[in-house]
Amino acid sequence: MPKSFAWPNDARICVVITVLVENWSDGKAPSYSPMTTPLKPGTYDLAGIHWQQYGGRAGAWRILKILDKYKLPATFACNARSLELYPQLSTQIVKSGHEIAGHGYTQDAALIYMTADEQRDTIRRCIKIIKDKTGARPVGWLSPVLATTDETEGLLAAEKFLWYGDYNNFDLPQRMKTKDGTFCAIPHSDYADNRTLRLMPRAWYDMHVDTFDYLYHNEPTAFLNVTVHANYGGRPLVSAMIDKFLNYMQGFPGVWAPRHDELARFVMKRGIDEWTYRERFFA
Repeated sequence: MPKSFAWPNDARICVVITVLVENWSDGKAPSYSPMTTPLKPGTYDLAGIHWQQYGGRAGAWRILKILDKYKLPATFACNARSLELYPQLSTQIVKSGHEIAGHGYTQDAALIYMTADEQRDTIRRCIKIIKDKTGARPVGWLSPVLATTDETEGLLAAEKFLWYGDYNNFDLPQRMKTKDGTFCAIPHSDYADNRTLRLMPRAWYDMHVDTFDYLYHNEPTAFLNVTVHANYGGRPLVSAMIDKFLNYMQGFPGVWAPRHDELARFVMKRGIDEWTYRERFFA
């Protein structure tokens, strides 16, 4: 990494906010929920269906309200089906100044179960739906369940996406070159809100405060991806912790909080191909 590297305005840390707006196929429910009694395989799970519908009906709106309170931009990674079901939500996300990225068609239609041609068709279908609903073509993609194949990266590059967010094998955003094109690779969160389904929501807050403090005080030019689900993080018991953390974060100078697309354009312009821990701290 160049010795002269710095985030814009010499920010100490870059924090991005990722909001997942998800829906399952009609009649389907998530494989996880707050319920502690498992149902028999194949059972029609009406409680689970209702639980996942909360994101588009209420949760995403509460998160929008919190982001507006702190004047923070975010990237909403949306299943295309969610935008079909809740068109007023997609309008408000854009109106509030946030980015909408692709996140598959439905959450249970994971790319890992598809052929390369099926993946390509799904990606293009999502691009069209998002463009039709928002007036703008999406420039970023985060896969459902982060479950992909060896072909996915090249398929997204061929569709000219600016950024792709399924990575967990490095700490900082960087350019990713493929034979089909180059984009910005953005690491995803290590601890999304649904990790606390069997815990107190305060565990999410404590983890983010501890991580933020460690990076802020020990690793200049650090990066933190804060990820929440509209159907869970948008519920008051978790939204209270999101509100509390964003308020805490804004008490520090030198925090850059861009949308994913803004971050990606910065990385691509700087031509940063790889940042390693060794280069940052032991060069």
